[in-house]
Amino acid sequence: MASDEYDYIVVGAGSAGAVVAARLTEDPGTSVLLLEAGGEADADEIQIPLAFASLFKTKWDWNYTTTPQKHLDDRTTYWPRMKALGGCSSMNAMIYIRGNHSDYNAWANDFGADGWSYDEVLPYFTKAEGNTSLGDRYHGTSGPLNVEDRVYTHPLVDAWVDSAVSFGLARNGDFNGATQDGAGRYQVTCKGGRRWSTDKAYIEPARSRPNLTVALGATARHIDFDGDRACGITFAQGGSEHSARARKEVILSGGTVNSPQLLMLSGIGPAEHLAEHGIDVRVALPGVGENLHDHPIVPVIFDTHGSTDLMEAQNLKNLLRWKIRGTGPLASNAGEAGGFFRSREDLDLPDLQYHVMASGFYDNMLHEPTARGLVCGPTLVNVASRGRLRLRSANPDWHPSLEPNYFEAPEDLEAMLVGTRAAFELCQQGPLARYLGKPWHLPEKPTEDDYLAHIRQYAQTLFHPVGTCAMGSGEGAVVDSQLRVRGTEGLRVVDASVMPMITRGNTNAPTIMIAEKAADEIRRSA
Repeated sequence: MASDEYDYIVVGAGSAGAVVAARLTEDPGTSVLLLEAGGEADADEIQIPLAFASLFKTKWDWNYTTTPQKHLDDRTTYWPRMKALGGCSSMNAMIYIRGNHSDYNAWANDFGADGWSYDEVLPYFTKAEGNTSLGDRYHGTSGPLNVEDRVYTHPLVDAWVDSAVSFGLARNGDFNGATQDGAGRYQVTCKGGRRWSTDKAYIEPARSRPNLTVALGATARHIDFDGDRACGITFAQGGSEHSARARKEVILSGGTVNSPQLLMLSGIGPAEHLAEHGIDVRVALPGVGENLHDHPIVPVIFDTHGSTDLMEAQNLKNLLRWKIRGTGPLASNAGEAGGFFRSREDLDLPDLQYHVMASGFYDNMLHEPTARGLVCGPTLVNVASRGRLRLRSANPDWHPSLEPNYFEAPEDLEAMLVGTRAAFELCQQGPLARYLGKPWHLPEKPTEDDYLAHIRQYAQTLFHPVGTCAMGSGEGAVVDSQLRVRGTEGLRVVDASVMPMITRGNTNAPTIMIAEKAADEIRRSA
């Protein structure tokens, strides 16, 4: 590195850190060091939308595993998290969903996150967004994050949408507009049928700036302090340890797992827990690592006939088609459509979301299907269960203990039971029904006990853990409304870990919004 002192150090070049570093270095007088544990996001399997699951359990993946989950037959669950420029925006299914308007109003009103109501965050969604087909007051058209209508949708998925409408859901052409309810195709963060991550959208255009230094293969070990002020980061790179100093601020953007782990390793967290690992307590902050929650999804799969399967598309002809034109089945993001609905008529807001794919993948897409299939995955998006993250060791190389406590709250299981039954019934009527054969993993006429057993055996993460450095004004809050870590100076957390409550929908777009808003706040306070 050309220097060991910078105005800002950003830890993690993912969905949030890439945005913060790029926005801060728009000022040529501001220097930023961006640390990334992984490497360049330059492999074809990153850029091909349909190939994202091929990144799981590879060098690109942090490869986390939860503790055994009581309500999932004591199974552990696998949590993939990307280790490369762009973070999980370089590994996710690219679905562009912001969440419900009421989610952000709850952040402000129920958690004391002043300035984070829907009307106050909407300008940051539109600032980031470069939507190629929607341009009303809810959307931006000139932002760096390209959002487009899908260039490929499997006919079975469109048949599912038509069946959902006949089942009673409204047809919705814009889940990020006036209302979230209904069924339809998902827009994606792609450009011309190719993944458009925060690496592509933010880092690449900024990479040539002399005031931005990107350090790859650099894993943070601990935050350095001068009194209560964060003044730098010690990190490992190339087999040795290095230190860099921050004149103004250290910004943690490692995500829901890495950011609280780094805080704890640096002496910030629950005092008794830190003492158990021989870590000197700098700031006793009991909320660090608490409030862990995630969207669980349950695959409901049927045999299909009279159509193709997405997995049959993985051939040389379609690869050439994608490479030359960015079209064809390889431009599919797998979860091509879905919708939002309520598990009970008395609910004011949706608590369930569907993800639909024209193939029979399950178990994190780790088992390649041996027969043609279609999966409709009910996903719980209003999550009551809360878990925690804890250290397993004071050694930064050890993965922390992840305890999401899926379905610990009875209302979560009740809602998922309704969603699983509805998914099964929806698929067997309307235009889709004529393409479907027998269900996988369920009998042809399931009982309530069958559905509950199916949930326990097959529920998994939708890859959206949040909340471990929660924002707000309550006792459990880790950061304030400006994302400053309580009890410290010059230290912020900017990533999905600050969400006090998970949003109703895929979490990548909200994470990018958080970073856009944080960048403005950091510049204002400089």
